[in-house]
Amino acid sequence: MSSANETTADSHSPVRANGTFCPQTQRKFVLVAAILASALGFIDGSILAIAMPALRVDLGASLAQAQWISNAYALTLSALILAGGAAGDRFGLRRAFVAGIALFIAASLACAVAPDPAILIAFRAIQGIGAAIMVPGSLAIIAKAYPKKERGRAIGIWAAASALTTALGPVLGGFVLTTFGNGVWRAIFAINLPLGLISIYLLLAKVPADQPTEKRSLDLGGAALATLAFGSLAYGLTAMNAEGGGMMAGPAIVAGVVLLFIFILYERWRREPMIDLGLFRIGAFAGANLATFFLYFALSANLFYLPMVLIAGWGLSSAEVGFIFLPLSASIALLSGPVGQWSDKIGPRLPIAAGSLIVAIAFAGLALLSHAGIHRFWTGAFPLMALMGLGMALVVSPLSTAVMTSVEDKDTGAASGINNAVSRVGGLIAVAAMGSLAAFIYARLTGNPAGIPGFGEPPAAGLAANLDALRITASDSAFAAVAAVTTL
Repeated sequence: MSSANETTADSHSPVRANGTFCPQTQRKFVLVAAILASALGFIDGSILAIAMPALRVDLGASLAQAQWISNAYALTLSALILAGGAAGDRFGLRRAFVAGIALFIAASLACAVAPDPAILIAFRAIQGIGAAIMVPGSLAIIAKAYPKKERGRAIGIWAAASALTTALGPVLGGFVLTTFGNGVWRAIFAINLPLGLISIYLLLAKVPADQPTEKRSLDLGGAALATLAFGSLAYGLTAMNAEGGGMMAGPAIVAGVVLLFIFILYERWRREPMIDLGLFRIGAFAGANLATFFLYFALSANLFYLPMVLIAGWGLSSAEVGFIFLPLSASIALLSGPVGQWSDKIGPRLPIAAGSLIVAIAFAGLALLSHAGIHRFWTGAFPLMALMGLGMALVVSPLSTAVMTSVEDKDTGAASGINNAVSRVGGLIAVAAMGSLAAFIYARLTGNPAGIPGFGEPPAAGLAANLDALRITASDSAFAAVAAVTTL
């Protein structure tokens, strides 16, 4: 028999004396649902980079299309994530969270059966809209379901589980791709369906509905302007070296800059803006976000293009390359807690500086390794990824601390959301810009003879030995340029 203060999952739950909406017996369902929902995004993103060469072969996708398969998702996620967070406050966290998961898995199912790159890109954009609601809702619903004294432990379990799925997802995905062939990349999207349905069931059947906390504006006008601005920039940067698209690159970039300026003016004018631009007047906050942009720019470029080079250039299997993310994710998972405590004692500046230097050394190592044509995975690329993981572990937690401590307590939620969006915009711009750089160098070195595949594309059977050697050398040099730029 339920106690007087517990409600069924079908009713709206009042806020309790401890500030939560969820009875103690039902909190575990919130945590499991949040972990499963987070796994959707983490697994999907990390495996896709490894599956991209197989996907390109199966669908006949060009490099520019491969960039958009990644960036269509990143674009809508980064542009709409702040509006997605506001949706939870306006409509209730459970309702918004379920809606985000449902949209995400519906789009995932459509991605799994996409017949060509254009349709896949379209549904990846819709998938990003779902993620923009789902991603901020995951942590927010945990914070609202657990009382303050239990919240840290619950978030720690959520973070550890998220790190585990990020680490193991690519390993399992690479094994499946190697075992069952190129066409099985579709399962990467299909696996989201059971995970999402379980999460939705737990939320609707086991968790009470929370009351909306405030009638926040979703600022759909600002979200639309941000989408157009970043979309134009990404299109222009991608088109710079795309066949037939170079003529539009300059106008698209100019349009993106103009739209970004209009977006800033619009946000300054609004009474309830999506982004509180006044926070950027705080030097420490602006500096931390600038560091976030460049760090995730560099990380995203390497993690997107390195698997292409290892599989299409070095000839490694997807199963081997699946391990490339393991030291990175494991280091962040194991070391972020102790580093965070160290940062609290000495301040975030030293850990951020030391970590950034280590990450730069790892990128430089990858550049030198690739430029020299040294195709050593376990004794070359893998240790450098472990070094990158150490550097990222030194940066991630202190950088978050620097963002949070730079603003007043009442602004920490807004600051966290902005920083999350900045990191994703950094990845969006990196994949667009560095792809054009890699494609340009690859084309200059190969001369684009008939029959030679594009950068990051596995060769067709029977490719002449001299062309294959030229392709591998050009591929190494192209990635070396990407790694060198991100080192800076």
